[in-house]
Amino acid sequence: CTLRERLFPVADIVTPNIPEAEVLSGMKINSADDMEKSAEIISHGFGCTVLLKGGHSVNDASDLLYHDGKFRWLISEKINNPNTHGTGCTLSSAIASNLAKGCDMIKSVEQAKEYVTGAISAGLDLGKGSGPLNHMYKLKG
Repeated sequence: CTLRERLFPVADIVTPNIPEAEVLSGMKINSADDMEKSAEIISHGFGCTVLLKGGHSVNDASDLLYHDGKFRWLISEKINNPNTHGTGCTLSSAIASNLAKGCDMIKSVEQAKEYVTGAISAGLDLGKGSGPLNHMYKLKG
């Protein structure tokens, strides 16, 4: 309730995964067309850009950006790595960081998606269960 009434109306972008988007849009998402319709509903409902994350889909991990009335698919294959804990937080933080650096929305999202995909691919086995991404995969030393 607080998210819908206070936070989303002042947000520039929201980044729901498929289950979250189903709640926000009030519809079941079973296809790419459903993702587009859901993103459009959410965007019009809250007046912001939507990055609907596709990592929960069965076939791939492609995300859908709905910005300024246009759809842009960020295509990516699912990476076979159980260490994905914190993916959503990392993605939204990377988007915010890129926006703070002066990148436009599309570039901010594209670079953030590329970063998260690389961090998942690099893998990092820590502890038991679903571990974290390898946030430092680009550092050389």
